[in-house]
Amino acid sequence: MKVLDQDFPLDIWISFTKFFEAYRENVTSENELLRDRAKRIVAIADQYPELESGIQSEERIQELMPEINMILEDSFSEILQKNEIKLATIPFKNIVLKCTRRYENIIKAAGKDFEPTIENLDEDYYYIMGCSIILTSYYGYNIDFKRPFISSIPDMSGILRHYKILYNADFIKITKKEGTRDITNEDVAELLDNFGDIDLWKEKFAPNSWIFQGVIIANMFDVTMDVSLSNFKAKLLKYDKEEEQNETFLEDFQKIFKAIFNLPDIKIGFSDYNEEEQVFETVPFKNVQSYLLHDKKMDCCEAMVCRESYDHLFKESTYFAISDVEKSSQLAPEEGMYKRLLKQNIKSIIIAPIVSGEKLLGIMEIVSPNVRELNSINAHKLQDVMPYLVDSVLRSKAEMEDEMELVIQKECTSIHTSVYWKFREEAKRFLRSKIDGEATSFREVVFEDVYPLYGQIDIKGSSEARNTSIQKDLILQLNLINDVMSKVIEEEPLPIYNQLKYRIDVYIQSINEQFQVDSEQNILDFIRNEITPLFEHLEKKNDKIDALIYDYKTELDENLSIVYKHRKAYDESVMIINKRLADLLDKKQVEAQKMYPHYFERFKSDGVEHNMYVGESITKKNSFNQIYLHNLRLWQLQVMCEMENEYYLLKKDLPVAMDVASMALVFNSSLSVRFRMDEKRFDVDSTYNARYEVVKKRVDKANIKGTNKRVTEQGKLVIVYSQRSDEKEYMKYIHFLQAKNYLKEGVEIVELEDLQGVTGLKAIRVDILYHKNKEAKEFYTYEELMEALN
Repeated sequence: MKVLDQDFPLDIWISFTKFFEAYRENVTSENELLRDRAKRIVAIADQYPELESGIQSEERIQELMPEINMILEDSFSEILQKNEIKLATIPFKNIVLKCTRRYENIIKAAGKDFEPTIENLDEDYYYIMGCSIILTSYYGYNIDFKRPFISSIPDMSGILRHYKILYNADFIKITKKEGTRDITNEDVAELLDNFGDIDLWKEKFAPNSWIFQGVIIANMFDVTMDVSLSNFKAKLLKYDKEEEQNETFLEDFQKIFKAIFNLPDIKIGFSDYNEEEQVFETVPFKNVQSYLLHDKKMDCCEAMVCRESYDHLFKESTYFAISDVEKSSQLAPEEGMYKRLLKQNIKSIIIAPIVSGEKLLGIMEIVSPNVRELNSINAHKLQDVMPYLVDSVLRSKAEMEDEMELVIQKECTSIHTSVYWKFREEAKRFLRSKIDGEATSFREVVFEDVYPLYGQIDIKGSSEARNTSIQKDLILQLNLINDVMSKVIEEEPLPIYNQLKYRIDVYIQSINEQFQVDSEQNILDFIRNEITPLFEHLEKKNDKIDALIYDYKTELDENLSIVYKHRKAYDESVMIINKRLADLLDKKQVEAQKMYPHYFERFKSDGVEHNMYVGESITKKNSFNQIYLHNLRLWQLQVMCEMENEYYLLKKDLPVAMDVASMALVFNSSLSVRFRMDEKRFDVDSTYNARYEVVKKRVDKANIKGTNKRVTEQGKLVIVYSQRSDEKEYMKYIHFLQAKNYLKEGVEIVELEDLQGVTGLKAIRVDILYHKNKEAKEFYTYEELMEALN
């Protein structure tokens, strides 16, 4: 086998000394055939003494190949030429002195330029193996440095076949060159403890300091199945999320199965079994296909597989092979599985259940475009494969469950990373108590003495915009119905149709004049209970009416069965606003956490609101200082200005243009927050602290004292507070943000009307400065921005 020209402790000489010694003993044999052959070989030794002393020239070796072939002939029995994979060579070199015809055919099938290599023989290990030959052959140490040598060679079909190489060193002789140091027991002991120290090995065995004379006989054995199974196990073990993104994973996986089955055209598919829904579904991994599902994401079990394979999978828990899909389809044309397979040019298939205990986890599908290539006989090879696959699927499903749990926790609860440690501590205490047999429950998690920060960017007039969109959709739908009814009355003038049209006109007039809370429900009930059944009756009677009803139905949303045009534009606008603002806030939060860890949560409704809590009990470190609270307060105002700018850059592209208004609430003292297990969210603790929650819910609807004007207003940043000290603190932040062109010069301080149970609130109102676009350097007030954009 070929290695790079590199250092080696042995000076290699091709020699047949050991062969000649054996033949000289047979010269006096009583067996006439053995004796005659021995005399001919000994004659070669006498005629060409260099074959005994040693040759290094490749040219001379080629010249003596007829004699070399005769010397080696007994080692390569003619009767075994097509069976054995054998060659005469020298250590780890790609020099073939003689080989069997089977070896020649294997190399020929691999391609003209193919040169076999040993896969697991790197440069250092190659050198150490040379040293081990010296220790074993010259010194007689029984030191086993060996490991299986594997050479991978493609066959005519391109399938990579794996061959194990065993070396016979009976025909070699190792001698020490003059001046070469001897190896002591102490040297060997040191080498045994330092296998990986290549410098030490080279110190004990200098390059080319020993002489190798002889020839090695190498035998190769096809271990493709064993290596493929080993690769299969290794591939499953190291499969992870990163590997999942690697597009070569399935390709490598299929190569392994091609080698196991010795079939170049097969492909592998998988489908998951969802026991809860009792359906098969595609596996949630990239590039993994299901040939049984074909173009569906999921399908019920009976529909996906044929009746016979269903029994094998669910009743017998064993594989099912179809060697001729086309023939099976002709015999059972009602079975949809055969048609789906033939659409994909699949002519034979093995369906193998992945079963743990008595529980079906999924199906492995092995498919081929060739008739009878997959069958019940080669399906038996799966018995060696399936146990490893079951372990991998169980592990994969467990990991998927863990991932889903993490997603649920991230998306559906408020257990923020900053407080997760507290829940882990309580969970650990809870589990230990259970193990000790103590009666226990999961205690509530409370953080004391934390400072709250609250802010919101609210969509102004969202209720009016929503009602207007509903009103427009209802009028549009009623007018469409009216058009149909006019044609119905023209074709069939019944009094009842006139009465229905009159009611439609009344509904249109009423919602044009005043849209009330129950208007939508009343009209939808009328349409659902009286108009829809009537239209179902009428569309069967008259082609002209049928065409009008068809046009009416095309205007309806196929899921809601109502006109959903203006409401859809409103809903999409709110969704876009919320997503863009929430994404910016989340991005900025990552930076804020690096400044100082704190609890954070945000909510989407008609706008985006956020809560933050900061304090010693959350950080779990003796590090809190008021400066971190002040820093977060300033950060909050700055980010809200940036979110306002983000919105007004977005506004022109919205289906429904609306305005937003921003407000921050200041709470002067610290409070306690408790995690409410029933709602999976934090809430303030105690009656006094509850005042903070009351203010949060009501303050944005509060009016400026003595006016009908809301305290929040588009284009202004509003800061609500109650203490003079808060005002002084926030004025410093405002002056700083004005200097940085986040806010316009000038400040308005107003008093708020009393809320239920809350009095004495004030607000700082200051104009926000905007950019026309992200590259612009000019700053605008809200009014200037609207004028510039228009």
